[in-house]
Amino acid sequence: MTQDISTTELRPYHHGDLHRAIVGAALDVLSESQSTEFSLRELARRAGVSHNAPYKHFADKRELLTAVSAVGFELLAKKMTDATKKLDSPRERLAAMARAYVCGGVNNPALYRLMFGGYLTGQDNGRPAIERTAANNMKALIVGAICDGALGRLIPNTAANTRKIDGAILIFWSQMHGLTLLLVDRLVGPSGKIEELTENVLQGMLDGLANCIPTVPEGVWIGPPPPAE
Repeated sequence: MTQDISTTELRPYHHGDLHRAIVGAALDVLSESQSTEFSLRELARRAGVSHNAPYKHFADKRELLTAVSAVGFELLAKKMTDATKKLDSPRERLAAMARAYVCGGVNNPALYRLMFGGYLTGQDNGRPAIERTAANNMKALIVGAICDGALGRLIPNTAANTRKIDGAILIFWSQMHGLTLLLVDRLVGPSGKIEELTENVLQGMLDGLANCIPTVPEGVWIGPPPPAE
């Protein structure tokens, strides 16, 4: 999952690559250990740099994990995009994105919990800017399929339709997020039935949304909240 940006053996970094090397090492450790309880010193060792080198790019571990989460959203968006490349039907595209989303979370629960959990939420209840940007780019893929007719009708992406689109996303995300965590926590199984389970939940949800799309209340946000003003 992280092959294209991670490092799996010690090697010297080249000028300008340190940020990438440290984030790649963090992704590797997170995937292997399924825990965020690792040190920057360990990541430096993996990347083949001095133990102080990570601090040239990251003030602390939280800042590093913010970068890791942002890359996690980029990787998930890529998986969702790749899953839809040969599909013309908006409904099939949305279904393919849902399968990629659930499988991504089940295959790397620690990264998923970092991305969608509260670890990076600040005292102002906001999330880091680079993570919000990456998350919103992923959200745009889902919005595109919904607007293109995945729910049985075209929904122009206009200000007048924002609350309706957000209502559809809320139902979609609630179902997929809930299923992902149920599978990760082994409250639903077995793991070999992930695709079938996702398909069953998804099709039932899409059939329901085709009949009624709820409009979210005024002032509700869907996705990472902005920092409090």
